Amino acid sequence: MHRNLILLTNQFNMKITDIKTYIVGLDRNFMFVEVETDAGISGIGEAGLTFREDAQAGFIDALKPSLIGQQASRTEHLWQTMSRCGFFPTTGVGAAAVSAIDIALWDIKAKSYGVPLYELLGGKVRDKIYSYTHIHGMTPEALASNAKEKHEAGWKVIRFQPPHQQGVFEPRLAIKATVAQVAEIRNTLGDDIEIILDVHTRLDPSDAITLCNQLEPFNLYFIEDPVRVENVSVVQRLREATSVPLAIGEQFSSKWEFAPLIENNWFDFCRLDLCVAGGFTEARKIAGMCESHYIPISPHNPLGPVATAACIHMDLATSNFAVQECARPPGTILPEMFPTQVTWSDGFLYPTDAPGLGIEFNPEAASKYPPITGDAPRLRRDDGSYINW
Repeated sequence: MHRNLILLTNQFNMKITDIKTYIVGLDRNFMFVEVETDAGISGIGEAGLTFREDAQAGFIDALKPSLIGQQASRTEHLWQTMSRCGFFPTTGVGAAAVSAIDIALWDIKAKSYGVPLYELLGGKVRDKIYSYTHIHGMTPEALASNAKEKHEAGWKVIRFQPPHQQGVFEPRLAIKATVAQVAEIRNTLGDDIEIILDVHTRLDPSDAITLCNQLEPFNLYFIEDPVRVENVSVVQRLREATSVPLAIGEQFSSKWEFAPLIENNWFDFCRLDLCVAGGFTEARKIAGMCESHYIPISPHNPLGPVATAACIHMDLATSNFAVQECARPPGTILPEMFPTQVTWSDGFLYPTDAPGLGIEFNPEAASKYPPITGDAPRLRRDDGSYINW
């Protein structure tokens, strides 16, 4: 027993010795963060702002003096340190950097106890994770065909975006095309598949209301980010004008941004992003706020193996969970960097039984995936003016 107490004390006293960043590229860039400790246990995290990797890495470098030498197990204290150590609130790029470090710290803590991370979040409330994937196709027929392929492969929920042509997005034309696409998917698959539409904040309120009302007969699972939310009162306007379920939140970086939508019941699904909104430490608080209003979480995840694993652990231990985005099937993304990943079967995601996040990280393989250079993608209207990508 005395030996066990010594081991437990050592777990609590682990100190952070270094924080490393890895930026790699495939069809998009991914940014991973490795936190090392003097106990020889390291943790891995992922930051969520694509095409802002250098800025995130710079923010992490700025945080190092506040973290090196600190006790790695004090996740709440370290989150407060990272988020409040400067005068200005930590949002955007800073919040994504904090998210990656926080996820890595929780990975370390769970590994030190020898348990899967979900055990530290309260343990499982479910055994598998309902998930959805992305489909693609510029014409209604092509999109419906891809939806059928995914359905035959076992996916029960699919997601797509309104179409654009060579970087040009005209809202009124996109609305017509989107309604035609949804109709074709329903004609092809009937009610055997759930449909999610991700508008990616590309519409103004009046156009968003038009789209939502035209899609009401098709029984969508939800419409994601139909409007820009810098001014959250537009969500109230949309909520009062349509009965289509609304999912919002992937751009939010704290519980305070979510608060007015939750408190006023303006949305139906919370699209928190663990790699943007502060990692596990903040995501748990957001999920708790949502639970008090019977709002399920549906975590945003277009990212890599670390983000997917983190989402699964969050989902397994969160009672108010609905469905998990899984843009890339596990095992198909960066398999040399992450030789052990979570698994997927017949529409559901499953964790591994290994301690921590349960994935294996091979940093030596990072050099095989050079990052993509250049600016972020963007969309314009036909007149040349910008519209949200």
